[in-house]
Amino acid sequence: MPLTELTATSRVTVFPLESLTIAYTTQSSDERCLGDIGLVAVVDEQGDGNEVWRLARELGGRNSDGEQARWILTQASRARTVASYRNLLAETWTAYIRRRFELDALFANHDILMTGRIALLSLAARSGDDVVASRTTAPHHV
Repeated sequence: MPLTELTATSRVTVFPLESLTIAYTTQSSDERCLGDIGLVAVVDEQGDGNEVWRLARELGGRNSDGEQARWILTQASRARTVASYRNLLAETWTAYIRRRFELDALFANHDILMTGRIALLSLAARSGDDVVASRTTAPHHV
């Protein structure tokens, strides 16, 4: 998929996943605003989103793209559900989408998973160390 750039303002959950800082938000494919598109992206100037797919293979033990996509969405929705991590309620962001995957069935309320890199406006002025320090220190397990 060619690089696609999206900019929006929405609720974003920022959480650690192994050595990565991940941002999760949703988008809607139509006017119903169902949030049927899950966007899971690395908060890193050098990342491209392939890192989360690699973790799904290595940590999740998943072989197929569909299994990997469901593992990625599970990690993101779990981070949002437990509310232990940073939730930015009206965050302006720009995502650089590298991969769009259509699930074979609705999963975690999503039909589509998009991955890539994301820049968060509220974190733009901070250094990478500040981004990591802003995370909760609650333990995380995958």
